[in-house]
Amino acid sequence: MIRDPDTIKQLVDTIERFVRERLVPAENQLAEEARLPDDILEEMKALGLFGLTIPEEYGGLGLTMEEEMLVAIALGRTSPAFRSIMGTNNGIGSAAIVFAGDEAQKEKYLPKYASGEWISCFCLTEPDAGSDAASLKTTAIRDGDHYILNGTKRYITNAAVANTFNVMARTDPGIKGARGISSFIVERDTPGISLGTVDKKMGQAGSMTCDVIFEDCAVPAQNLIGAEGEGFKTAMQVLDRGRLHISGVSVGVAERLIADALEYAMQRKQFGQPIAEQQLIQAMLADSQTECYAAKCMAMETARQRDAGGNVTMESSACKYFATEMVGRVADRAVQIHGGAGYMSEYAVERFYRDVRLFRLYEGTSQIQQLVIARNMIKEAAG
Repeated sequence: MIRDPDTIKQLVDTIERFVRERLVPAENQLAEEARLPDDILEEMKALGLFGLTIPEEYGGLGLTMEEEMLVAIALGRTSPAFRSIMGTNNGIGSAAIVFAGDEAQKEKYLPKYASGEWISCFCLTEPDAGSDAASLKTTAIRDGDHYILNGTKRYITNAAVANTFNVMARTDPGIKGARGISSFIVERDTPGISLGTVDKKMGQAGSMTCDVIFEDCAVPAQNLIGAEGEGFKTAMQVLDRGRLHISGVSVGVAERLIADALEYAMQRKQFGQPIAEQQLIQAMLADSQTECYAAKCMAMETARQRDAGGNVTMESSACKYFATEMVGRVADRAVQIHGGAGYMSEYAVERFYRDVRLFRLYEGTSQIQQLVIARNMIKEAAG
């Protein structure tokens, strides 16, 4: 249950107005410059967007999953790169500390994340380990009161501007699979860290990713999150919430695309009437609205189940799978409704068409979600 509906409504209304009045007008600037304008970054910090999910005692807003979904949908109505800069502070970059960190770690890092003073990121993917994350090769070998990290992480969101890296590394190379993986907080100025060049991507200009290379990087033992060998388990907890968050963002983007497509269809005339009067255009609008509504209902219900303490691993994967595939279809229809104009960068649908393609890849590909769903079904059936 939402704890204070009036307060949350006020927060969501404020974010919706911020999106409408500040972010949407800056979308082209973000795309052209591939960086977030400094004034907007400061406004995001002032609104508390970097601490949405961080507990209140550490300076955040401490939103429930249901409340977070409402915010994610609101933020989804503009370019995903705006959300990306603060997304890691609220999700995969900080959640491991929230879930499994000790009090000293929480007091040191969470307030900095919540204020936006520090940016966090999550280092799991490697050149040879993506969907099969349990096969990662980065090592963290204990040496006195430090762990020595060696390895390369790939496609790490916000790494280029991050102050800390939440790194998954193998503390016991003799144990294969997930059981030998541990999680560490690594600060940016630690010797032995270097960054690759910022990646050139299909879409989401302004959301920066790059390689992070660890070469004999000595990390204090107190920066181990939780116990040795528990890192992968914590990572999966992080991804459960992250997958729901991406579902909410996908719904928000779909709502924006539907609104843009409807507006264009009502203004564009062919054969003497707005194309919105054409039944095949109406079919595309109706299909998009129906699928978006279904994804929203799924995601909100699963968020409520999670807040109630339920195990929603399968449901989170189902939401992420359906919502991200849905927004891809909606983006395709939006371009189709725009016709030739939809292929031109003058219209936002062209950019969104490229931007949303990533949603089906990160936080677990659609195929990984299918495996998670099916394996949980089989597990439940077997008793």
